[in-house]
Amino acid sequence: MNAKSQVTGVVLAGGKASRMGGQDKGLMLLDGKPLWQHVSDRLHPQVSSVVISANRNLNTYQESGLPVISDTLSDFPGPLAGMLSVMQQLPDEWFLFCPCDTPFIPVDLFTRLDIDRFQAPVVWVHDGDRDHPAVALAHRSLASKISDYLIRGDRRVMVFMREVGGHSVDFSDIKSAFRNINTLEDLQKNQGAK
Repeated sequence: MNAKSQVTGVVLAGGKASRMGGQDKGLMLLDGKPLWQHVSDRLHPQVSSVVISANRNLNTYQESGLPVISDTLSDFPGPLAGMLSVMQQLPDEWFLFCPCDTPFIPVDLFTRLDIDRFQAPVVWVHDGDRDHPAVALAHRSLASKISDYLIRGDRRVMVFMREVGGHSVDFSDIKSAFRNINTLEDLQKNQGAK
């Protein structure tokens, strides 16, 4: 049994997308394909299965044939709520999370994060300039800690991950693979990009 057979890939598409004018970011088209699908296509060969974390337009996401998991908490409390809901509803030990607005993630994302998998309950990407805590490999044992953290009223992903003993992994050699599509301008600028 190889390492990836125990890992579920999760496309995080459950946010408010306020910088996209409130449109569902995951469904915005980049080169004729929704952003979530770019991420899913890149995750798929790296993991045993892929699911979508979404809170709006559920029927549209379900048309993909992939399982769609919604937040158990209301009011869009952020990526940690999506991570928690997935961990609560799926039996897997490890999850490779990736936001729908990072369509250029590398094909060796899992392999590079996996090197540190058993040294910490969560590891995430650092592109040389900044952390990408929602691009992370996390163990299901974090579920109760995420729940407690959110109940406390905290939302900051980076603070939580450091608090539980996680650490970043250096991806500075491929920084451009983690550029975000946060605005309509970003979407336009990256049409035809690789």
